[in-house]
Amino acid sequence: MPYKSNEQLPPSVRGHLPSAAQDIYREVFNHAWQTYSSAPRHEEIAHRTAWAAVKRRYEKGKDGAWRLKE
Repeated sequence: MPYKSNEQLPPSVRGHLPSAAQDIYREVFNHAWQTYSSAPRHEEIAHRTAWAAVKRRYEKGKDGAWRLKE
């Protein structure tokens, strides 16, 4: 189930990540969804890949807010 917009992302993503991080998540998820479509757990793989991409550019602060890494 690729996401056409950030509004379609799961609440756990929409409610926690800044808009730019949501863009990264959505784009990487959609790409991984297609790349691993033949894998038995391709949805799980796509979500894990998307979170990994976000974590390369963003970090969660002590206050729980996600920020760009310096």
